[in-house]
Amino acid sequence: MSAYDEDFTKPLLLGYLRRDLLVTDGQVSQLERQMAEFAQKESFSMGFTYVEEPGTSPAAFEALFESVKRYEVTAVVLPSLLHLAVLGPSHDIRNSFERATGARVLLLDSQ
Repeated sequence: MSAYDEDFTKPLLLGYLRRDLLVTDGQVSQLERQMAEFAQKESFSMGFTYVEEPGTSPAAFEALFESVKRYEVTAVVLPSLLHLAVLGPSHDIRNSFERATGARVLLLDSQ
């Protein structure tokens, strides 16, 4: 599903991943495809995936946070909790993010 095929009747789902946890750029593309498939399966419209680049942390996470608040997003998807672990204890970050934004953190690896 491309950005041009978005179904605006479905809730928006945003993605987040850390580039430094992946070996190749192909893995980034593969995860973005998996997130889009997950969104479709779970009746979301897939929005932007925020990719945290090495040396810029936590810029992409902060941008994700702001977008969730601004657009009243109800859920975000990550490949795994490991992608939050660099920011602090991943369960603490997840709980804090969910409390602060009202959005659920969904995981690809729990499918």
